[in-house]
Amino acid sequence: MTAIDSALQPAHDTAHGHHAKPSGITRWLFATNHKDIGSLYLWFAFSMFIFGGVLALCIRAELFRPGLQFWQPELFNQFTTLHGLIMVFGAIMPAFTGLANWMLPLMIGAPDMAFARMNNWSFWLLPPAALLLLISFAVPGGAAAAGWTLYAPLSTQMGMGMDLTIFAIHIMGVSSIMGSINIIVTILNLRAPGMTMMKMPMFAWASLITAYLIIAVMPVLAGVVTMVLTDRHFGTHFFNAAGGGDPVLYQHIFWFFGHPEVYIMALPAFGIVSHIIPTFSRKPLFGYTSMVYATSSIAILSFMVWAHHMFTTGMPATAQLFFMYATMLIAVPTGVKVFNWIGTMWQGSMSFETPMLFAIGFICLFTVGGLSGVTLSIAAIDIQLQDTYYVVAHFHYVLVAGALFSLFAAVYYWFPKMTGRMYSEFWGKFHFWWSLLWFNVTFFPMHFLGLAGMPRRIPDYNMQFTDFNTMASVGAFCFGLGQLIFFANMLHSLRHGRLAAAKPWEGADTLEWQIATPAPYHSFVEAPDLEVGENGRIDAMHGGKNH
Repeated sequence: MTAIDSALQPAHDTAHGHHAKPSGITRWLFATNHKDIGSLYLWFAFSMFIFGGVLALCIRAELFRPGLQFWQPELFNQFTTLHGLIMVFGAIMPAFTGLANWMLPLMIGAPDMAFARMNNWSFWLLPPAALLLLISFAVPGGAAAAGWTLYAPLSTQMGMGMDLTIFAIHIMGVSSIMGSINIIVTILNLRAPGMTMMKMPMFAWASLITAYLIIAVMPVLAGVVTMVLTDRHFGTHFFNAAGGGDPVLYQHIFWFFGHPEVYIMALPAFGIVSHIIPTFSRKPLFGYTSMVYATSSIAILSFMVWAHHMFTTGMPATAQLFFMYATMLIAVPTGVKVFNWIGTMWQGSMSFETPMLFAIGFICLFTVGGLSGVTLSIAAIDIQLQDTYYVVAHFHYVLVAGALFSLFAAVYYWFPKMTGRMYSEFWGKFHFWWSLLWFNVTFFPMHFLGLAGMPRRIPDYNMQFTDFNTMASVGAFCFGLGQLIFFANMLHSLRHGRLAAAKPWEGADTLEWQIATPAPYHSFVEAPDLEVGENGRIDAMHGGKNH
């Protein structure tokens, strides 16, 4: 931690008496500063990303050739389950929360997050929850092996690894809810004068709407896994047909959480890209108001489409039609966003630094994932493609090329502000092109596997699927290797990167770029009086002492 300690903040801050930052291990254990907590979230998310990635490589190693090479089917199923849970709850969601912690107060002129101690607690719940997931591999019966969706009745019959998973989900859910309360109260109550709601940066809007989604659906997930727990140990029969329960009820409750969850991982990505594209196009965001309304529309519609995951459960044709049309409808506000990003770039004075490359890569590949999602929304097609590798390809285009690429873009974009140093542009661009190439080599063939009928979550497969699986496995290992380039670039740049200019990006015009680089430990001692344009563009700033 000493490398971060010395590189993240300028030494002169320690001269400010009661504003001095703490040092050593206590700085991180008892952190109440939003930047420290944001850094903790980001480091935790990256470590979970590496662990989840290793599980993915274990899966792809097994699928390199037909037949059982390395793992028994039970262990293979544990890998697929824990890979999904760790990536969703341990990597993507904490990473977006970390960025929100770091950047929101700087973007809206707040002194810190609203509830500093609760902020600390919401982070420190995560490591024990992650530990529960990891040690579940070592208990009798192994880790949960029912897929990340934990469908009953399978999840009611697992060993104690399932109980550990249920408790881990509870703890992570509490953490997410506390983080969301903090984000909502900070945005609604601590904005600087002049920063009205309809002038807020898009990242603030995306974080606000995402926080509301989390508070709405996390208790639903907690409820359904608690019902599984009582079915397992206390003789209830919520999902046991023999006892008067209904296994399909589990799917309804889970997906009422699960579909908004997809947008919990996508909306912050939209907010990030809505800053990076204008910055490197040197133009204001095209259609800011429509972006705000499109983001809100996606959030509302996400509660009305859950059963499109359930077209094969025997639901009535009328219900299939409703969920089919509602799912198609959600593509409209998403299309508005893509149109607005392209409109922003149109005739802009564009340059292609690493954050811009990742943002453009995000738009192109997320659109591919969106189009395959529209394909899957058609009930007759979905019945053919349900639980095949086509679905795996679809959601990885949304979550890897979507959420993950936007996170890389955000880290490269804000790295100078966080650390006061520049990353290596050469290795940043190398990381992008390497990731783009091998991502597509990994996941594009899965469309063809799915169309040919290969089911997902299986360790063995028919000979006819060999070539595409071999290609996907080679791609996965190369993609994983590329993320070590990112890690090495960040670590080296923390200590040895050249010093960043106060405003390293010419087109950056939101509030966080108006203060010193690196961002001082206490950014705003007094709230600045701002003259703000759309998307948080600062036209003028008066007062607002910052160190």
